[in-house]
Amino acid sequence: MNILLTSHQLGLLLSAAAEIGAKLALSKTGKIKPYLNKSEAFRLYGRKNIERWIEQGLIISRKDGDHSATWRIDRTEAEAIRKSLDAMLHF
Repeated sequence: MNILLTSHQLGLLLSAAAEIGAKLALSKTGKIKPYLNKSEAFRLYGRKNIERWIEQGLIISRKDGDHSATWRIDRTEAEAIRKSLDAMLHF
């Protein structure tokens, strides 16, 4: 199967991949946290987006304990979803 991309579309994909790769490297070296708590995720990506992505199973919320424990999401998962959706808008 051949997929034809314009140079602009290819540039967008490469830019998004580089940004996600950089954030992954920063989280693995401890420069940024690999997980986001609820308020951070809502602030960065929007409450409705996060809730919809969790509901659709695109990202997984993880709890550190039972009952009242706060949940967290993987920063790389959320960033990949956002970049994927942004790329779809440009195609």
